[in-house]
Amino acid sequence: MQPTRRPRLKVCCIQDEAEAWSAIGAGADALGLVSTMPSGPGVIAEETIARVAAAVPPPVATFLLTCARDVDAVAAQHRRVRTTAVQLCDRLERGTLRDLRAALPAVRIVQVVHVTGPEAIEEAVAAATGADALLLDSGDRSGAVARLGGTGRRHDWALSRRIREAVFVPVFLAGGLTAENVAQAIDEVGPFALDVCTGVRTEGKLDESKLVRFVSAVYAAGSAAAGSDTAAR
Repeated sequence: MQPTRRPRLKVCCIQDEAEAWSAIGAGADALGLVSTMPSGPGVIAEETIARVAAAVPPPVATFLLTCARDVDAVAAQHRRVRTTAVQLCDRLERGTLRDLRAALPAVRIVQVVHVTGPEAIEEAVAAATGADALLLDSGDRSGAVARLGGTGRRHDWALSRRIREAVFVPVFLAGGLTAENVAQAIDEVGPFALDVCTGVRTEGKLDESKLVRFVSAVYAAGSAAAGSDTAAR
């Protein structure tokens, strides 16, 4: 996948309709709605996910974040909440991504790959054959309690760039992004989209000032890249 100079923006861990509209007003292209997880921030009830998803206007996308590892369970959960996309935060154990696509033909499927080392490249390439997009995050499944997102930690962006270069589906970059480092992330990885949660929150609440600074930094990075391209011609 070619690098993107001005990535799209997904604001994750949305808590309610008010946060959804704040994120949309700041320029979010997509919203992340977190269902039950083994750990991490932002979990809300399925009833709230369904309500927010129904209130969000097109073309803004809504992502159900799920840790379910069974295709039938994921499909059933999606039918209860009706988001436009499903984000698989763990690996499927029963069924495949192709099975999930058959069960939810109108829904975009985004597979999370936790970039813990070079082995993530092979995992990502395999997942890209069945998913509509990949989301590269900094979780860790190896502990007694899996950490499947919202860690606020960066991973090795050099590996994320290698994944982006190796696959032919859009790549979302997550994990420890802030207004202070997002320009570097765009330059080093070139992701199709950015996914931010903890970097735009204060004490768990969406912080509009942090979000505005983050969006401004993304646009500034895109403008600088466009200027460099023009000067090079």
